Amino acid sequence: MRASIGLKVFTIAFLVLILLIPLNMVEDLVWERENYRQQAMMEVSGTWGNHQSVTALVLTIPFHRYSVISNEDGSEKTVQTTYHAHFLPATLDIEGTVEPEKRKRGIYEVVVYSSELDIHGSFDRPDFSKLGIDEDKVQWDQAKVSLGLSDLRSIQNEVSLDWADETIAFEPGIPDQDAFYSGISAPVHIAEDRLKYDFDLNLLFNGSNGLQFSPLGKVSQVKLASNWPDPKFDGAFLPGAHDVSSEGFTAEWEVLQLNRNYPQEFEGTMNEITASNFGVELLMPVDHYMKSTRAIKYGLMFIALTFLVYFFSQIQHKVRIHPVQYLIVGLAICLFFTILIALSEHIGFDKAYLVGSAAIITMISLYSLSIFKEKRLTAILAGILIVLYGFIYIIIQMQDYSLLIGSIGLFIILGLVMYISRNIDWYRAGEDV
Repeated sequence: MRASIGLKVFTIAFLVLILLIPLNMVEDLVWERENYRQQAMMEVSGTWGNHQSVTALVLTIPFHRYSVISNEDGSEKTVQTTYHAHFLPATLDIEGTVEPEKRKRGIYEVVVYSSELDIHGSFDRPDFSKLGIDEDKVQWDQAKVSLGLSDLRSIQNEVSLDWADETIAFEPGIPDQDAFYSGISAPVHIAEDRLKYDFDLNLLFNGSNGLQFSPLGKVSQVKLASNWPDPKFDGAFLPGAHDVSSEGFTAEWEVLQLNRNYPQEFEGTMNEITASNFGVELLMPVDHYMKSTRAIKYGLMFIALTFLVYFFSQIQHKVRIHPVQYLIVGLAICLFFTILIALSEHIGFDKAYLVGSAAIITMISLYSLSIFKEKRLTAILAGILIVLYGFIYIIIQMQDYSLLIGSIGLFIILGLVMYISRNIDWYRAGEDV
């Protein structure tokens, strides 16, 4: 039984499959730690301010419609029902800054920010004929302008609206939720002889992770500046011009009404507004969980190639290696990923990978010395492990070319295995081992 090569190969393959169990447990550990981080981010965001979405501005004017209904006794009566018509600005210009800072919750860091926006533009006089509504049924004195903000708790100033040479204070709440669900509003005056209404307001608020805008104007222009060096521009539109450096970023968007899927005036609910949102996400340069997960994906390769070295040492140098010793080495490799996760939360992925791989290579090499009883063979094993860990590190860093580099690497490894094993007599290889 001890001389059977087939049995040795079967035993090693079985041990590799067994070691997939702790590898899966380590992968679950990564998910669990990342989940803890997400919870910490939600706790900080919940008290400071969530991801913000700004929808500015919507002019809302109620109007009546009349309908005739029948009573139970057969008589009829006329019922008046109030609806809301909504008008979007002709021009919309937003200029703002985002001042980020890092907050800690336990060992986790969360990026939050304070933002100041200057919002100005103009409305044309509402044209109800486009909606098929008679102006004599319009309640002009109930007109309101609404500003949508996803998390109202984070507003830091008394917001007032400069509207056609008037200054009007915003009030909490919105007339309806046809355009957005959360916001503030201000009553405005619509004159019969005025065709254009300029507006201007300043908004100071807190948020976290990111900021988005809705392009409500016929022409919407947004200019944003920040000292955060790691932005991700997302949403329906990318900035037409942007500059990103270690000092921060600037970005400019210009969106036309033809670029979105809703009109300048509507009545009832308009769900398409959020689909056209755009903005920026403030990325945290913390990707050690993603890199650790990718490293674990190569765990099977770590184990298989290490066992392959042991197997050829056993065949060519007549070294007796018990399956339990294979198992111990495999568990040491699995321990590497746990060390990697734990250290990367404190010192970063690169340093954690260096420390973890050095510790495991040293431990496996010293253990192998007691098995091989030969320094030269142990040194060869240590060198192979160093190349292997370095190769996997390069694959993890080169995300775009990882498949190409990995395929070439495996091709070279398989070629080396073929070259080394070319003169082995597999029928007699297990004798005296």
